[in-house]
Amino acid sequence: MRAKSPRVTDEPAFVLHRYDWSETSLIVDVFSRSEGRLALVAKGAKRPSSQLRPILLPLQPLLLSWGGDADIKTLRAAHWCGGHVMPVGDALLMGIYLNELLLSFVPREDPYPHLFGHYTRTVAALADRGPDPTTRAALVRAWELLLLQACGVLPQLDMEGSSLHALHPHRTYTLLEQGGLMEVDAHERHALKGSAWQALQTALCAPDAWAATLEACRPHAAPLQPLLRRLLHQHSGVRSFKTRQVMLDTQALARPSS
Repeated sequence: MRAKSPRVTDEPAFVLHRYDWSETSLIVDVFSRSEGRLALVAKGAKRPSSQLRPILLPLQPLLLSWGGDADIKTLRAAHWCGGHVMPVGDALLMGIYLNELLLSFVPREDPYPHLFGHYTRTVAALADRGPDPTTRAALVRAWELLLLQACGVLPQLDMEGSSLHALHPHRTYTLLEQGGLMEVDAHERHALKGSAWQALQTALCAPDAWAATLEACRPHAAPLQPLLRRLLHQHSGVRSFKTRQVMLDTQALARPSS
């Protein structure tokens, strides 16, 4: 006999995605601190008078309560925690990209409390109106590294993948979809010095991995982008992330015509 699931009360969580379930209700995919990613039915949330309707928004820190024994639990209550406003512009698209990666990589009902903490801090930083484009790019690169590490698919970044030898600080290495780091010619565009990879590995293992990884990514956000993208595609099975395409289309529209 299936054990009865306990009711969860005031669990910190974020909405990742929501879609129609009926004329008046929604299915909400959420990422919670203690329970991981799960699906909840929000009954009546589409009604204009529903108290849930203005609360169940992405990239907002929430306290959720739910219960039920089915695979899709029933949302009982939702409260906004406050703390930051919704990201806007490019930061909003980057936040939605974080959600798309979580939906692609994190299985349902598998807790990732440390990753939840990294996500919370990344979303809060994106919501800050102050971050410049370089900082926003570093935030996303750091998130990608922390996500890949949490899911167990990030190779060791301080050794060569084939030989397992320690990296030479002054030599140049690229990151392969399979096989880890490989030494390449110093003029290779999509590559970093051994010292940079070593700094990233040290940051990922630091007591405050989020802050340390963010700082380690700042000078290397641009070359890291294609390297990590290949790894993300390889391990998610997704050939093209929808949010990234939206960002590219938006940037293309913003360019002045010749």
